[in-house]
Amino acid sequence: MRLNSLKPAPGSKHARHRVGRGVGSGWGKTAGLGHKGQRARAGGYHKVGFEGGQMPLHRRLPKRGFVSLDRDTYAEVRLSALERMKAAEIDLAALKAEGIVPGRTEVAKVILSGKLSRKVVLKGIKASRGARAAIEAAGGKVEAPAGKAEAAGGKVEAPAGKAEAEGGKVEAPAGKREEPPAQG
Repeated sequence: MRLNSLKPAPGSKHARHRVGRGVGSGWGKTAGLGHKGQRARAGGYHKVGFEGGQMPLHRRLPKRGFVSLDRDTYAEVRLSALERMKAAEIDLAALKAEGIVPGRTEVAKVILSGKLSRKVVLKGIKASRGARAAIEAAGGKVEAPAGKAEAAGGKVEAPAGKAEAEGGKVEAPAGKREEPPAQG
């Protein structure tokens, strides 16, 4: 067998179907469009989903659900997936490298699904309450993303102001004192 003797298998290739090229072909005259009517006219067919004026199916059925805008950037990771991973320290890059989450993922969260029997350290990845308990029970720990106390389950409180420290009395800075309006 040589390159010049290669050819497609018998029956795998067909001549192009050319309509409107004479009665002998079987597809002449009306070219498979039938006689008259909107369907037979050039550019005259109806739009997709149009049912001749009857309320179309896509409008007869109720609206349901929604499409999350975060669907491409947010990923859930099961404990069973962490069990299969080789790395002991797991961050978003490690999850992407092992194909656990897609490459476009920006936020990952570990959920309680499956078993975890080895020690792992999560860095910069969120974890549900149950998943956090399972990781810590296996000897691992969850390190919250830098600068995000909410991810660790804590609440961020504003620092106590000067007024609270001095018992509620607030004074304006020097040089910016305002005189009370004149009574008169």
